[in-house]
Parts: sequence; C-alpha cells; structure tokens
Amino acid sequence: MMHDLIGRLFRWAFDNPTLNRMDDQAVLALDSNRIAVSTDSFVIDPLFFPGGDIGELAVYGTVNDVAMCGAKPLYLTAGFIIEEGFSLSDLQTIVVSMRDAAHACGVTIVTGDTKVVNKGKGDKLFINTTGIGIIGHDFVISGSNLQPDDVIILSGSIAEHGIAVLSKREGLTFETSIVSDAAPLHELVQVMIAAGGNGIHAMRDPTRGGVAATLNELASSSHVGIRVIEKAVPVQSAVASACGLLGLDPLHVANEGKLIAAVSPASADRVLAAMRAHPRGANAAIIGSVTAADPGRVQLQTILGSWRILDMPVGEQLPRIC
Repeated sequence: MMHDLIGRLFRWAFDNPTLNRMDDQAVLALDSNRIAVSTDSFVIDPLFFPGGDIGELAVYGTVNDVAMCGAKPLYLTAGFIIEEGFSLSDLQTIVVSMRDAAHACGVTIVTGDTKVVNKGKGDKLFINTTGIGIIGHDFVISGSNLQPDDVIILSGSIAEHGIAVLSKREGLTFETSIVSDAAPLHELVQVMIAAGGNGIHAMRDPTRGGVAATLNELASSSHVGIRVIEKAVPVQSAVASACGLLGLDPLHVANEGKLIAAVSPASADRVLAAMRAHPRGANAAIIGSVTAADPGRVQLQTILGSWRILDMPVGEQLPRIC
C-alpha cells in the first residue's frame, strides 16, 4: 500500500526526472560537481533496541542512503518532533548517540529543527534527517541501471534488525541473543567502487520490506528480471529460527546495515573479494543474477529446487521498524 501511495500520489504530484529515478537519493549537478541528497524520517518503536537506538539509526540510515550512489556523505540536518513529557534523560542519551554516530561516520550535523507536540499527539520522539554527500566518480549507479547478466551481491546476513526490534517490542527472548545490524556502509561502498568502478550498476540498502521489496523495486525500475537462489542468502541460524517461530520470511524483514549490489560479471569477483576484505562485508555472497526474461519479476529458487515468485511484501509485517 505504501508503494502504491507513493506512485499514485507523491510521484504524480511532484513529477520530475530526478524524482522519477526513485533511488534512495537524488543526484544533483551543481556547476562541475555532483552531489547526492537524501531525506528520511525515523519513527521506530521502541526507541532503544538491542544493538542501537533511534539516534544511531537516524544517522546510519541517512548516511547509507546517500552512499548508495557512491557518494561520500558529508553533512546531515536533524529535525526532532518531541511529545510533551518525553524524558529529558532519554532525549540526551539519543542526542549523544547521534553525535557519536555522526563523528564515527565523518559527517557533521549542520542545522536542524525542534518541535514539541501536545501529549497524546505524537509518540515520544520522531527524528527526520537529511544527508548531503559529494560524488567523486563520473559513472551512474542507480536502481534503473541493472543490466542482463549482472550478478546480485548481498553484503551479509539478513533480517537481524527487524527481529531485534520485534523481540524488544514484544518482550521475546531467544536462546541466542539477536542484535540489530544497524551500521554505516559508506566505507564499504568506497572499497567496492575502487574495486569495481563502472561495473557497479546499482546499490540499495534493503531496509523496510527487506531484500524482497528491494529486489522487486530494482527489477521494476530497470525493467529486468531477477533470479535469486534461496540457499545462497546468508541468514544467521538464530534469526532463521526466530523467523520460523514467528512465521516470518527473512527476505521480507528489515535490515539497517546491509546492501544489495548489481555488478557486471566482469567486475563481480573483484567487488566480492573487496567486500569480504572489509568488516562490513565479511559475509558477502552472490545470491542471484539479472535476466532479460520476465521483466519486473523476481523469482526465487527454493531450498527444494523449485521456483516461485518472490513478491513485494503484502501489508506491513513489522510496523514502526525504522
């Protein structure tokens, strides 16, 4: 429904060539330079979860969106919508967390806005961030740039963020602790670009809707088909068990520290090796390929060897996840 709302209302109302690329960021030309701009709002519940909090998430999520076109993130804005009565101690913890995350990413929070709404008119705290980065290369990395025979690479194991948030929200405990994968990916991206150059055709971080939603968006934007091998998709055993217990498909669960890349066959081995040499990509894997057949459709080869359609998630399995 969200995908449909964006297409039918917002994309229709704000129609322009930059927006219509439907990437995680806008790429803009300023004189002889290109910059990337992305904005995101964070409404996660709970605000504190295993492996992070809303402050870290706001920084990492926006840094990652800027980085997915190969840009180097430089600046952030920060807007806070605070419900009357929210704990000042918790707010300070979140702001310090944002400060430390920004410092770790090498970005500066340069401006912002604060609003307080009446008690009962909000839900504790919402944060909006906008990121700006500089693009230091001259090739195109976009969700509309996938090519037949491209290799699909996933940077690591999936579904940890969604399950970590759900476990905290619902008071669930598992035999093995599951923590969010929330992390910045800009340094991994730069390593990939150095190894793959213009062989990297697209990158996207599979957040809300997980890997399944992201692959469907890429297939639709590029008018290609994508085929994925389920047994090649890395999933931690504890996460797989939790998903099985809860009736969730890991491919539909949100991530906050992983990326998907479509890379030319000639560059794939170099890019994969570079990713595996970096801490954020140590468990990177080739999970599928792009085909000219069945444009706009994602197909999954199951563990049993049969093929099925991997659709966009129907409904929102885990609301308020980011």
